[in-house]
Amino acid sequence: MLRVLGNRKTLCNGVTRRDLLTAGAALGLSLPAFLRHQQAARAGEPGPKRDASFGRAKSCILLFLYGSPSQLELADMKPDAPVEVRGELKGIRSTLPGCDVCELLPHTSRVMHNVTVVRSVTHKYPIHGVAYATTSVEDIDVAMELSPQDARHWPFIGSVVSHLEQRARPASARKPVPDNVALPFPFSSRRTGEVQRAGPYPAFLGRRFAPHFTTFHGTATAKVTKTLSPNTVEFDEPYAGTAPDAYFSLGGEGAADITLDRVTTRKSLLDQMEAARRLRDRTDTGDPFRELAYTLIGSEKVRQALDVRREAAKTRDAYGHMLFGQSCLAARRLVEAGSKFVTVFWDEFGLAGSGWDTHWEHYPRMRNELMPGFDRGFSGLIADLDQRGTLDETLVMVLSEHGRTPKLSTGKGGGRDHWAQAYSVLLAGGGIARGRVVGKTDSIGGTVADRPVSPKDLLATAYHLLGYDPETLLTDRAGRPVPLVPGGQVLRDVLA
Repeated sequence: MLRVLGNRKTLCNGVTRRDLLTAGAALGLSLPAFLRHQQAARAGEPGPKRDASFGRAKSCILLFLYGSPSQLELADMKPDAPVEVRGELKGIRSTLPGCDVCELLPHTSRVMHNVTVVRSVTHKYPIHGVAYATTSVEDIDVAMELSPQDARHWPFIGSVVSHLEQRARPASARKPVPDNVALPFPFSSRRTGEVQRAGPYPAFLGRRFAPHFTTFHGTATAKVTKTLSPNTVEFDEPYAGTAPDAYFSLGGEGAADITLDRVTTRKSLLDQMEAARRLRDRTDTGDPFRELAYTLIGSEKVRQALDVRREAAKTRDAYGHMLFGQSCLAARRLVEAGSKFVTVFWDEFGLAGSGWDTHWEHYPRMRNELMPGFDRGFSGLIADLDQRGTLDETLVMVLSEHGRTPKLSTGKGGGRDHWAQAYSVLLAGGGIARGRVVGKTDSIGGTVADRPVSPKDLLATAYHLLGYDPETLLTDRAGRPVPLVPGGQVLRDVLA
């Protein structure tokens, strides 16, 4: 029985009157709805909305193309548009009827029958809103984009998945492979100019749920030239080519006070691990990298998963000896080893304003730096998962912040600028339909003509496929209950 007046009152399930008032004010929830959400949130369990697709994905690999590829040169070709729109690249037929792809994507063209293309993603923020694309934050501005610690941010989807997985396990349970890993190196850390950008961070969930970024060990084998006006720089570019001995490790330099290199004949690895655990218990600071290093030091499962050199040469070749492709291969190995959520960022490298941010030298960069690496990496991942029989249980998402302007700019060596009114994403596996096109744009790929889709709908769909009701509650900085994706709707028309 609930009494509204008087002192603090508690229902038989432990919900207080203050909880109810807070939830009602924050979310407008009815009493039955709040009780359902509160129970799911406390237990770490999904809510009542389940169907055959719910929880189909055992894991997710997010491929994030920072800077954003052009929809017109990905999977929404406009061959009949004026030349200043369609540009100089032609389309080629793919195995997905009605979906030609760019001529620079020959390998991708052969796996498109496994993919659903959403051509009608749209929002109102033509900035590098990685945080808007990968978190449930409802609004974003440039100040937030350039400040990962802005208090208005929401947690990265990988951090949320890690949080939900942890609260569903007994407190004493530890996984040998973390549920939130990001490759190939800490985000926004390998270029000069500008400041660190927001996006893959835990926000109000706390540092323990930060992504565990890998370290890339390898040598670039290609030189590229990039421009960030007024500067043009040439440097070695691993996204365009890497030596065959490239691999990844977890944590990087200084992640902990012990390493495998300290194994000696005088002290066994097991002894070191036990000593490390005792030290951790005395000195734990909540640093997720230190905690991870202490927990996973000597974990053969993690080290083997990240050491792509262990893979057959034929498989490595299929992914392409470029940073993105080898990162995709490591991601496949991580989810196979038990990780729930792995992100591969195609990040800026060497110079700010790089990645897929092609304001300048659009076509030279597409030909020499961007498209070949994506073509081999994406197609290699999809084909490999399919051949191994694990595509149907592994959700693969290709996301970006926005699209690019339909009309090419002049005077900059030719480029496409930021455009958020319409762009495309690619989805595959894990409960996604094979071989489908959802949504439509106008004749120049500039506006949505049918089936507008929000980035929040994509996140809601991912949560649904991973087995989390999008209305499951988290607790924000102010102690308020908030759903995983406010306003996000599961995209039923992309599901198998």
